Amino acid sequence: MLNLSSLFHSTVEAPTLLANLDLSDNRRTFIAEAKSAVRMCLREELLKVLRAHGYTGPAVRPRFFTQGSWAYKTINAPAQHPQQADVDDGAYLPLSFVSQKVRPSVASNIFFAAAEQALLPLVGQRGWKLVTDKPTCIRVEIASFAHVDVPLYAIPDDEFETLQKTASSVYGYLSLDAAMDRAERDAWTALPRDHVLLAHREDDWVKSDPRPVKTWFLDEVERHGEQYRRTVRYLKGFRDWQWSAGGPSSILLMAASAPIFEARDRRDDLALLDVVEKLPKALREGVCNPIDANESLTDRLGAEGVEDAAKRFGRLEVYLRGALNSNNSSQACTWIVDQFGQRFPNAPLRVKVTTAAATVLAAPASAAASPLVGRNQAG
Repeated sequence: MLNLSSLFHSTVEAPTLLANLDLSDNRRTFIAEAKSAVRMCLREELLKVLRAHGYTGPAVRPRFFTQGSWAYKTINAPAQHPQQADVDDGAYLPLSFVSQKVRPSVASNIFFAAAEQALLPLVGQRGWKLVTDKPTCIRVEIASFAHVDVPLYAIPDDEFETLQKTASSVYGYLSLDAAMDRAERDAWTALPRDHVLLAHREDDWVKSDPRPVKTWFLDEVERHGEQYRRTVRYLKGFRDWQWSAGGPSSILLMAASAPIFEARDRRDDLALLDVVEKLPKALREGVCNPIDANESLTDRLGAEGVEDAAKRFGRLEVYLRGALNSNNSSQACTWIVDQFGQRFPNAPLRVKVTTAAATVLAAPASAAASPLVGRNQAG
């Protein structure tokens, strides 16, 4: 049997699939600077635009909270055109900014129009592109390889102020923005989940809170270990090579893989094999949003999309299992490159030969069930 794990992830050997999935340092810096520029522009210009259109309410600057793969640390570099690295940076305002009531009275389309107008000078100056047809966000395409999505939220005034006071008193910063760079998750969890409203181009305002999914995923990483986060990135990397556009969403891959993941000591190849062995069945049976059992993530993909994904992941399982059971390291690498593309290292000299006994030892330890005390699992 073969051990391909060092080609997936290694702290001493290079290259690896995981490292090849990373954004380059230059691109990561570029994206981070662009995200900061978008934030600064909205902080300084949004109120001016609204004042020019008759808004007379209190002055306030939006607060920002990064969500999605950038926050989860699962962001991958695009595998092929037209894919782009996606950075979600939510802009939050108190309800008084758009209303004197408990729900916004200013239509969401006015909110969108004002934010878009505020961003236009920056977008023009940088040569970026403003995309205004996304129902739940403003998209700023900052390069051929990346965009920044800005969903717009409204939250109760007292909660907005509580967050700012919490940030200043607990962390000693003058502003919530600075505190969130240090402890975003800690301060932001104070807000009640049913008080977050998302501006929607078609449905005006809808209840939507990105925090529960983020908390769920970070809890899964804490429960399973960093190998689980890496496995999610492998699944996303496979998707991006197999589908130039579309395919199963990242949240679907996260939700489907979490219940079937088992840690394998220093064997990312086996951990991935365990997941893709069970993933087709999980997809066909249906996968729900981990924080809302009434929302089917597989329904979003559609029956044909689900079957297509199940077949492709089933094919990955066949190729990966065949590679691990092969006695030819060159052939093993060729098979995995076929599934992941050239980002998987074709380095047969780094493939190790192992035994069935060693493979068994890499399996997670599982205590025998007690007749008196059942297994208890948090998260």
